[in-house]
Amino acid sequence: MTSSDVSVVPPARQWWTLIPFLVAVIAVAGVGGLAAAGSQATYRALDLPPFAPPSWLFGPVWSVLYLTIGVAGWLLWRAGGWDRVMWLWTVQLVLNLAWTPLFFAADLYTVALVEIVVLAASVGLLIAWSWRRSRVAAWLLVPYLAWVCFATALNAGIVVLN
Repeated sequence: MTSSDVSVVPPARQWWTLIPFLVAVIAVAGVGGLAAAGSQATYRALDLPPFAPPSWLFGPVWSVLYLTIGVAGWLLWRAGGWDRVMWLWTVQLVLNLAWTPLFFAADLYTVALVEIVVLAASVGLLIAWSWRRSRVAAWLLVPYLAWVCFATALNAGIVVLN
C-alpha cells in the first residue's frame, strides 16, 4: 500500500461508507436494466460485427464492473474526500447511465456512439486523476475502461452495419 492509498476517513467509519457507492452503481445498473428491457431481442435483430459477444455475456461482465466502479469510488473518496476526482467519478457514472436508454430504448445508435466515446474519455481521465490518490482505485477502473472501449468499437460496428 502506498501513501496515496492511505485513508482520510477515520477507521471507525470506513466499513459502512461503501454502502452509498454501491447503492449508486446498483441504481445505475437498475435503470440500465429497465431501459434494456427487450435488449436481447434488439441485439439479436441487429447486424453485428464479427467480434460481437453473445448477449448473455453483458450481464455478468457489467455486474463485476459495477462492483469495481463502486469500490473504486469509495476508495477515492476515502483517500481524498469530495473533490474534482469525485465529481468526475459521478459524471462518468451519469454517462454510463445514459448510454443504455440511448442505445436500446431510443434506438439512437449514432448518438449512443458519441456518448460512449465521451464516457470512455471520462473513464480514462478518471484513471489518470486517480493514480496519485489511490493506485488500487485506478487499477480497479482499468477493466471498466477496457470494456467501455470494446463497447465503443461494438457500437461503432453496429452504426456502420445498420
